[in-house]
Amino acid sequence: MHRITVIGGGLAGLTAAITAAEAGAEVTVHEAHHTLGGRARTAEGPYRTNEGPHALYNGGPHWAWLRRRDLIGPLAPLPPLEATRLRLRHKGVLRRTPPFAMLKLLRRGLPQAPVDVDFLTWATAIAGEEGARAAAHYSAVALFHHDPGALSAAFVQERLRRATKLPPEAHYPRGGWAGVVDRMAARAWNLGVRVETLSRVDVLPTDTPVVVATSLDAARRLLDDDSLTWPSGRTALIDLAVHTRRGDAFAVSDLDASGWIERFTAQDRTLAPAGEQLVQGQVPLAPHESRRAGIARAEELLDLGFPGWRERVTWRREAVASGRTGAVDPPGTSWRDRPAIDRGDGVYLAGDQVAAPGVLSEVSFTSALTAVSLALGRPGLGHRPPDRWNHLDLKRA
Repeated sequence: MHRITVIGGGLAGLTAAITAAEAGAEVTVHEAHHTLGGRARTAEGPYRTNEGPHALYNGGPHWAWLRRRDLIGPLAPLPPLEATRLRLRHKGVLRRTPPFAMLKLLRRGLPQAPVDVDFLTWATAIAGEEGARAAAHYSAVALFHHDPGALSAAFVQERLRRATKLPPEAHYPRGGWAGVVDRMAARAWNLGVRVETLSRVDVLPTDTPVVVATSLDAARRLLDDDSLTWPSGRTALIDLAVHTRRGDAFAVSDLDASGWIERFTAQDRTLAPAGEQLVQGQVPLAPHESRRAGIARAEELLDLGFPGWRERVTWRREAVASGRTGAVDPPGTSWRDRPAIDRGDGVYLAGDQVAAPGVLSEVSFTSALTAVSLALGRPGLGHRPPDRWNHLDLKRA
């Protein structure tokens, strides 16, 4: 029997643990926090917030992986009326529709954007500068970056396409991501995975292959490898609970700059007490921009989409997510250029800033599958669970 050590109990770590255990390996997971989930944890208490907007995209490989194992659970459907309340700020005014020029970048049959040209340059040639900037700013909902137009055109085009697809690819687990994490943890437990929380690893074990499923910063320190760097976003987050008011927007997207406000209780009433709405804003920050500046821009969007919100606030929290928003690819680079999963000597990386394809959390899933496949010498591992596990009743998770 193979033995594998997984460091980190977030989505990547749990995916790696489940995949390895399904293949018959003896797995131990070390998680420094007292609970599993990593950045996918859902806050306890009356306001069920995540660290930034969290969605599952049903067009990605991790959706099929989770669904085959009955790990997605109930989803929060968006009522038809709420879907019509998406608002767009353009030229300082709240609108219902995007500028016509932006639509040119969303039409079917558009050629694949190049890797080695920035998005703004490529998109301007198709839709003009106004349409290109609006599209770049809209794509920030799937990028968490202050200047998407400066990134690789191929990288941004994929995320813009998936963020604007109809019907929407984005789905939200009811009750927050904690339910998905709990089901994954139960799956791992049923497979015999040993999970040790409050277990910080400072020295790598040498008697088993190791999957390091942490942030890239933590992996760089643990492996003492200064090459483990890659650009990411830095985002101001604001969470609000407000008294319910008819007519509030479902979401407000800023087309004048990068920023997004969403009312999560529009689709999942379990996230806040009765009579209150849970709203979250994410505003990407430039390298030297302060949190206060980002929050001020979020408040401008709130003023437009949630009139009188200041008098209705019952709870508020602010934070900055720095280096925790996934990889972004500059012109001339793709996911293949990010830090390699195989680090040699039986050490493998998994996470959202390593060399694996996908959007946002999909990178964590895909890299975890690849890491375990390499560790066990089993190409293609993890794409379908062994038949012997199909009988497991995981509903109690």
